[in-house]
Formats: sequence, structure tokens, C-alpha cells
Amino acid sequence: MQYWLMKSEPDEFSFDDLERRPDQKEPWDGVRNYQARNMMRDSMQVGDQVFFYHSNCEVPGIVGIAQVASAPRPDHTAFDPDDKHFDPKSDPDNPRWFLVDVGFVRHLTRKIPLAEIKQHAESLEGLPLIRRGNRLSVMPIEPDHWDYILDLEAGATE
Repeated sequence: MQYWLMKSEPDEFSFDDLERRPDQKEPWDGVRNYQARNMMRDSMQVGDQVFFYHSNCEVPGIVGIAQVASAPRPDHTAFDPDDKHFDPKSDPDNPRWFLVDVGFVRHLTRKIPLAEIKQHAESLEGLPLIRRGNRLSVMPIEPDHWDYILDLEAGATE
């Protein structure tokens, strides 16, 4: 199993929106960064665990746990000229952009703000989320970082 963090702006698509979906799953479409695309296309597997992160909001942070709920497939929004994620250079016969479905698992007992995560930078050394200049919407999380962040949720770290 692998671990990931996926960012979404809550006014675009929130963790509550995911929970309210009829099957509590949603395609993670619209990713237009090659590095993030490669992780979804080449590395994510069904069952991988995901920290759902609210970004570009008053208090950014991790709000819930989701899981990868499908194998990667071409992102259909790239082919739709009426979609805001349309890419005229993307070809259905040779797709440029991919997505996975993300499924709801549970809300965290409390939001873990980015500011709090940064206070633990020494214990979370190498965590892409706190690496200077990292703006990726999809990033891998090392298992020890995953466990440490869950300990933050539980208040088990000093």
C-alpha cells in the first residue's frame, strides 16, 4: 500500500462534497501538471490511502482520509470543449491527462492545519507538503509521515 496527499479547494470540491456523492466516490479530474499526472497514472493503485487536503482557504489543512478507488484512466474533461479543463492538444487516441476515482473513508477527528504540520518539520523532514516551493496537488506520503500525521490527529505527539 502507498500513501498520498491530494489537494482540493473546498469551494471547488470539498471533502464533504465527496462524502455526499451517492457512492462516496468521485473522479479526480482536471489535474494539469505532468508530475502529478504521472503519479496518478503510473503509481497509484486501488486501495492506496489518501489524505484529503483543503487548500487555498482560510485555514488550509488535512481534513479527511480517502482512498484510491479505481485504476487510472484517461481524464475525459480534457476532451470536452465545454469543460474548464479542456485541453485542445489532448487526443483520445493518445491521452495526455489521466485520473483516478477517489473514495471517502472518514473525516479526521479534527482538521490538521498546515501551520501545525510545519511546527513538526523536524519529525516530518522530507514531507513534500512542507518542502519550499512545492505546489503539487498530488504528492506521495512516506508511511512514517502518514503515521506521524495520524498521531497528530490523536494528540499523541508532544
